Amino acid sequence: MANRFSEDVLAAERLDAEGNHHEAVNALARATGAGDVEGMTRLGKRLLVGDRAPAMPAEGVSFIADAARAGGAEAAALLAILVAGGIHRKQNWRDALALLLTAAERGWLPARRQLCALSGDAGLAAEGLSAPEAPTALWRKLAGTIDLGFWAEAPEAVPLSADPVVRSLPGFLPPAVCRLFVDRAAGRLGRARVYDSLKREETTHRTRTNTAATFGLVETDVVQLLVQARMARACGLPAGNMEAIAVLHYAVGEEITNHYDFVDPRSPGHDREIATRGQRVVTFLVYLNADYEGGETAFPKLGIRHRGEAGDGLFFVNARADGTADLRTVHAGRPPSRGEKWVISQFIRDRRQIPGTDTGST
Repeated sequence: MANRFSEDVLAAERLDAEGNHHEAVNALARATGAGDVEGMTRLGKRLLVGDRAPAMPAEGVSFIADAARAGGAEAAALLAILVAGGIHRKQNWRDALALLLTAAERGWLPARRQLCALSGDAGLAAEGLSAPEAPTALWRKLAGTIDLGFWAEAPEAVPLSADPVVRSLPGFLPPAVCRLFVDRAAGRLGRARVYDSLKREETTHRTRTNTAATFGLVETDVVQLLVQARMARACGLPAGNMEAIAVLHYAVGEEITNHYDFVDPRSPGHDREIATRGQRVVTFLVYLNADYEGGETAFPKLGIRHRGEAGDGLFFVNARADGTADLRTVHAGRPPSRGEKWVISQFIRDRRQIPGTDTGST
């Protein structure tokens, strides 16, 4: 069977494997100039985030939009992310869902799985998951059952501490969305890292033995952005202030010991970090499963040991009203003694993280 990719796209793959990323970009540019949808999509993704290429987000968005108009399935899903996130586009959730549906109708399996996870009809969702090659009509029905109102509302919170603020949010996410997060993260796990503000990079450390999967701009999806929008409603900070979302996995005995999530004022280089990216003021967790023992989130200075049920949220404020770090928020992810624990981890800063974002309401 003939390869479905053009010669220039295949050449880009070969050049990347050789480490010649400059020429790989040139090959994708030739494919784009020839109207190749795959070439446009790949070049757009690279320029959008500066992946082995210059960071040229406006041009990247333009190529992705062109590829979507030309019939690209992945490109339509990527454009849905940009519209949902208000990234170099005006944010519009209904338009984002329409683009996600277009990607599903064109056969993009990740888009079809997202529609199943978001659907308000469990029977239809089960049909879609069991028959991912189902006809167009099913995906339209699934899209029609999505309730955007759920994601726009501020969920009920249970205070665990008034000062500093620590709040639990029972039933924050539906089970299907929890399963999608676990499924997406399972194939992307790597050793979890801690942030070094002096080096301004993440590194492994003996205090953190669990694994994690992080989803950057081109790896995220509409479901994850809806989750971030619901988090924003719950804690009162803009979704545009959120770092890349991560899913943490703890096997038996794996943990992260006592630590802080704010940029530590006692560490060298913290002033530069805060000046450029802002302070991490809120941490938001969502427990994705409950079939394990142990694994509590512990705040030793507050006397709190919390273990959420599947779908429950938890957020806490890391900084005081004047922006200084709150040392009382030291916490740990205790190791499971049986089973494995999955949890979303979301850091929220006090300033916007992605330039050109327009994060209005759902």
